[in-house]
Amino acid sequence: MRKERQAVINEQNGIFPAVCPLDCPDTCGLLLHKKEGKIVKVTGNPDHPITKGAICNKVRNMTERIYDEKRLKYPLRRTGLKGEGEFERITWGEAISEITGRFKAISQEYGAEAILPYSFYGNMGILGVDGMDRRFFNALGASQLEQTICNAAGTTGWKYTMGANRGTVPEETEHADVIIVWGGNIISTNMHQVVLAEKARKAGAKVIVIDVHRNRTAQWADWFVPLYPGTDAALALGMMNVLFEKSLVDEAFLQQYTVGHEELREHVKDYTPERVSLITGVSVEDIVKLAETYGQAKAGYIHIGNGLQHHDNGGMNVRAVACLPALTGAWAKLGGGASRSNGGYASLNSDALERPDLRENPDARSINMNQIGAALHDEEQPIKGMFVYCSNPLVVAPDAKRVEQGFAREDLFTVVHDLFMTDTAKYADIVLPATSNFENTDLYSSPWHQYVHIQEPVIAPLGEAKSNVELFSLLGQAMGFDEAAFRETELSMIEGALDYPDNPYLNGVTLNKLKEQRFVKLDMSDYEQLLDHLPTPSGKIELYSKVMLEAGLSPLPVYAPLHEGYDGEHPAGREDKYPLMFLSPPNHNFLNSTFANVEKHQKMEKQPMLHIHLRDAEQRGIEEGDQVVVYNDRGTYQLTAKVGEAMLPGTVISQGLWWEGAGGRQRANMLTPDRLSDMGRGATFFSTTVQVIKQEV
Repeated sequence: MRKERQAVINEQNGIFPAVCPLDCPDTCGLLLHKKEGKIVKVTGNPDHPITKGAICNKVRNMTERIYDEKRLKYPLRRTGLKGEGEFERITWGEAISEITGRFKAISQEYGAEAILPYSFYGNMGILGVDGMDRRFFNALGASQLEQTICNAAGTTGWKYTMGANRGTVPEETEHADVIIVWGGNIISTNMHQVVLAEKARKAGAKVIVIDVHRNRTAQWADWFVPLYPGTDAALALGMMNVLFEKSLVDEAFLQQYTVGHEELREHVKDYTPERVSLITGVSVEDIVKLAETYGQAKAGYIHIGNGLQHHDNGGMNVRAVACLPALTGAWAKLGGGASRSNGGYASLNSDALERPDLRENPDARSINMNQIGAALHDEEQPIKGMFVYCSNPLVVAPDAKRVEQGFAREDLFTVVHDLFMTDTAKYADIVLPATSNFENTDLYSSPWHQYVHIQEPVIAPLGEAKSNVELFSLLGQAMGFDEAAFRETELSMIEGALDYPDNPYLNGVTLNKLKEQRFVKLDMSDYEQLLDHLPTPSGKIELYSKVMLEAGLSPLPVYAPLHEGYDGEHPAGREDKYPLMFLSPPNHNFLNSTFANVEKHQKMEKQPMLHIHLRDAEQRGIEEGDQVVVYNDRGTYQLTAKVGEAMLPGTVISQGLWWEGAGGRQRANMLTPDRLSDMGRGATFFSTTVQVIKQEV
């Protein structure tokens, strides 16, 4: 097997299959064009059944990132002060020796739980982020990281209703006649769902976008419904009120497939269109029209994005929206239903991958990644060692000023494994060069479609870069951990991950098939009976959840106001000190903080912009193109004003996570809180209030 992989690496010219590694639902099939041993072009694979050769500009320009002159090529040791970015080159042997020596010393003096891994999905390769790395920190006995920065609130809200991360499969959505995209800028973040929606629209479907911002997706829609941030549950409940009031519900479906519909029917009487209009900013007429359009659809489909879950009430927002398809019986119609994430279809054997049996302390403390700033200031249970990989916490974590102060501690031994000298890496003691996914062997599944992929190396690692699997294998061996666990090959790990009888959707997905075909479809035989055995306590769609009641939550969907911002009914009730709601959703040319340092992508995105409503700008003497300062008690953010009416008054929006830049503090997360969401202990990035002023010249 290794000879086969080396043969591909050695081939100087040709076209080779690959998969996109980005944290994106589409998980596109790719073709890599090599010339004289170098990837010169990235195109889509036209044979992929879902992505069909279409790819985004981010991936089309991936070579700019792979061969960027700023890529790290050698291990480095810090020589200057933390944050200065001054390092000297060292060998891999020196790096491994120093890391293991420091970790042993920390464990002996403070206990292994004084060491914390910090990672997310900067590369979606399963072996690299849910495999050998987990084995290492399990064997070490380190503290455990709650990886809740992205979708934890929404996942929990959805599961309370539907039981698992499984919803309508993409191919079916082209048969819907009403498509609601709720809180997701899918033109920038899920482009192939747009392609499917376009097919449906050509057949007569209507596309509706519900969002706080007239983004690219809202501009593309047939109807854009703007609302105030964090009021999504109220709008969903108002729609339910109209659906019941106007007898637009499927009574037979409710009887057969749900529990709690009678309680819900009474409950939503309080959410009249008049009351909901005051909360959401959506007119009474539009609330009624929206409910009628959805209720009268032959097959209504709701695509639930990430945006509405990044609030104090984010779990309940998703929970409320997830109830809507049950009321209309949309689940029983081809193309109908909803999806928030379909990753549950491809659940793998996580025990075989992560080896939790290697951990002697299964009850080791856990630290929420959204609260890393606070954790780094904890003096009672101090963190003395950090290992950061596949993430850039100084840019992506909330309350960034406090995060930066924590990483600046001289008594904190920090290792960063990355492709670039990130804002976080500048604070590390040891910086290690990481491979790109085109230099690795790894396994990929999609949180959206039903195909599993294998990626094998197409080019050799640049410089002395190593994959996560190789790095943590070396560290595990150097620490003297279980030899078999840390010498297992990538292909053997893939076989173990796929050996999971508990998930019938994996039937027929084997390593041999993956090597032969590069991507294999899950066995979707059980999909037709999805509603007949939902993994909820009742086996049905739970409009009323006893589990939520036991957890101290409302068993029925409710609207709860944000901790910062609205008073529950009137947006005018916000505090005068910070009267504007601030949101920082993804932009078109970055993916979270990935690509933000690549010159080609910076030029495509141009510069950080603050979208501000015309009325709010006039009140502050701000004009298009002015430099402005956005601030609150947590920090400041300097950027350029874009004045218009792309959102309701009282809301300001800056798209994208820019790295620290010359002449300004370019971190949106200087402003965001580290509070946790109502369920799932998720991030509350969008529940942020600020003030905006024109920057003094």
